[in-house]
Amino acid sequence: MNNQAVELVLLIDDNDTDNFINKRVIELTGFAGNIVVKNSGKSALEYLEENKDNPVKLPNLIFLDINMPIVDGFVFLYEFGSFNDTIKQKCKIAVLSSSDNKRDIDRIVDNEFVIKYITKPLSENALNEVRLLLNE
Repeated sequence: MNNQAVELVLLIDDNDTDNFINKRVIELTGFAGNIVVKNSGKSALEYLEENKDNPVKLPNLIFLDINMPIVDGFVFLYEFGSFNDTIKQKCKIAVLSSSDNKRDIDRIVDNEFVIKYITKPLSENALNEVRLLLNE
């Protein structure tokens, strides 16, 4: 993957302003070729379920917010664990949150599917760090 663009990124956040800003940062840095935005953990899980047999529509990277109504980041990660190995291996997850709650952060970074915890807003430096992790 090196410095080339990630094929597909899935942004999951219930805040439209955050989604707009994060999508713009990803576009301006050329980080990803395609960006899918979902406004809830529930709709993101449905998207993954609908596309489980279509690898082209599965994201290489998911940016996940923690604090969302109904299906928050923790519930999303729990449900994500029930997907097949193809999805779990292809879809890497970076948590993108404004939470500075140490207990939340500890729970997140200990999750086997999470490769990085990023504090909002998304930045070019954070994207570069994620790119390095994806290339490992």
